[in-house]
Amino acid sequence: MINALKALFILPGEDSEEGRQQRVHLAAAALLIETARADFTQDASEETALEQMLSNSLGLPRHEVRALIDAASTRVEEATSLYEFTRVINDHYGPEEKLTLIAGMWQVAYADGNLDKYEEHLIRQVAELTYVPHQDYIRCKLAAMQR
Repeated sequence: MINALKALFILPGEDSEEGRQQRVHLAAAALLIETARADFTQDASEETALEQMLSNSLGLPRHEVRALIDAASTRVEEATSLYEFTRVINDHYGPEEKLTLIAGMWQVAYADGNLDKYEEHLIRQVAELTYVPHQDYIRCKLAAMQR
């Protein structure tokens, strides 16, 4: 009886490594998409930076990256807060992976040559929610600005 009740609260694929990996990839992609959309415009340069970042960091082929972006876009539109994405990141990413994500968010933000205050605010929020130290947040910002 207790096992039957527990089974009601376990999401499908939650026990498998593949399911976990998909959730983490989806959360990272969603945060990058949020960055691209933060200034209320998502141009081709931001999309290209987003695809490159996901392809390089996740080691996925282009068609899988496109499918991931489509799925993450849907989740972003349904999301009510950043917490559902940052929680997955906190549960499964180490400090270096979190830093790579923040650096990627900065790259997407600077891809169009213009840093909007909403993009900066979003990245700051994600850095705080994922416990990235402020000096690392600034270091990533400066590195992206110099590119």
